[in-house]
Amino acid sequence: MSKTYRKTATIQAEQFDEAKWQLIYHNSHTAIAWDIAAQKLGIDRYRGHFVIPTPEGDMRISDGDWIATGVNGEHWPIKDEIFRKTYEEVSEDDY
Repeated sequence: MSKTYRKTATIQAEQFDEAKWQLIYHNSHTAIAWDIAAQKLGIDRYRGHFVIPTPEGDMRISDGDWIATGVNGEHWPIKDEIFRKTYEEVSEDDY
């Protein structure tokens, strides 16, 4: 018999703005400059697309997706419609 479970951990998340990251990428004149800018959210580029390396493999991220940061500092993308159904913003007093 299955049981019902609720997620109990909070995450940090930032909505991905592809235009902003295209600008950062094109203004980074060296690979080192790009690495420093993208390291915070684990973003990389592969064949012209933005991706986030995850233990399950590289996951493509699109404009409007959310970049979640887990309790161990890992990152993963979440489609906007899934994010809004699954998560709600909390105040600092709530956690």
